[in-house]
Amino acid sequence: MKKNIEPCYYGDYLQLDKILGAQSLESKKYGEPAHDEMLFIIVHQVYELWFKQVLHELNAVIDTFTPERLSDTDLIGVVHRLNRIIQIQQLMNDQISVMETMTPQQFLAFRDYLVPASGFQSIQFKRLEISLGLKREYRIDFDKQSFYSRLTDEDRALLEGLEAKPSLFELVDRWLARLPLLKTADFDFWQHYKQATDTLLNNDKDTIENNDTLSDKEKRQELNDWQSTRENFDALFDSSQYASLRKEDKFRLSHKAMLSALFIKQYSEAPIFNLPFQLITALTEIDEKLTIWRYRHAMMVQRMLGTKIGTGGSSGHHYLKKTTESNRIFSDFFNMATFLLPKDMLPPLPASVSRYLGFYLSESTANDSAK
Repeated sequence: MKKNIEPCYYGDYLQLDKILGAQSLESKKYGEPAHDEMLFIIVHQVYELWFKQVLHELNAVIDTFTPERLSDTDLIGVVHRLNRIIQIQQLMNDQISVMETMTPQQFLAFRDYLVPASGFQSIQFKRLEISLGLKREYRIDFDKQSFYSRLTDEDRALLEGLEAKPSLFELVDRWLARLPLLKTADFDFWQHYKQATDTLLNNDKDTIENNDTLSDKEKRQELNDWQSTRENFDALFDSSQYASLRKEDKFRLSHKAMLSALFIKQYSEAPIFNLPFQLITALTEIDEKLTIWRYRHAMMVQRMLGTKIGTGGSSGHHYLKKTTESNRIFSDFFNMATFLLPKDMLPPLPASVSRYLGFYLSESTANDSAK
């Protein structure tokens, strides 16, 4: 490892003069400075620093997924970076507890000085949402029509340019759709899967119809829900039906990508599928922690403001609560649990498929190993 020629001083390296001198209290301009404004500023500055690191990791992941081919080595690096993002998200979620040490009245001591500033104006957070896959047509904004017009020309050009590029969701969808769905002369997973799910669904229907603890109204509701689930299962085997449900926002993944992801999750313990399974799991957790962050933020705002509007003009708590469930990205990976079979109902992978997957141990190899 090469050594530096000139000495590196801690404060200079971290540019602490800039960082520690970047807390300018608005309340100080109008009289006695509000003590808790310092906390408010630092917490949000730390958020922006973490957003910068998350974007650094996320952009590297997107660059890796952009080419047509993705090696196992590349996938290991992707999963590692996504797991780092997850740990950063956990820190950001925990940071809300620090903010909650401030009481509503302490916040009110400087809150009105911040109008019309709002976390909604965080360009880095918008970049994060768009890069993950929450583009304009999928997200709820309290002021969707005029949001971009309220930005500087530079920021507007940056976000609109990002909207035009493939997001991580789109790249993962394309990657999943390229994976081969294994079907050989002695192995047809989807035929077995359809038979097994038909049995499971029919058993569920019988359970509802023969459940004497349910009222007629409850049975009708349960059967309606069952029928909806039945239609979702049927769509897996009918691309046109799947496309119709996708238009209704029942699914977001493409049909081929959904089938590939489902196959990966069914055989997650097979070595060839374990890394892809880790990728799907990491993306699921990123979406979950982002949802938890939105929820905790909404609860904190309600605690601080009640039903008051936000400083940026939104409906405050109501708007934030609405985005918690609506501004989701990888919800298909969550809902995929609906379609999973128990392990004991899965057909074993035959020898030909095992050999193709790269973990088949031939008799000669086994004999050599035993010697």
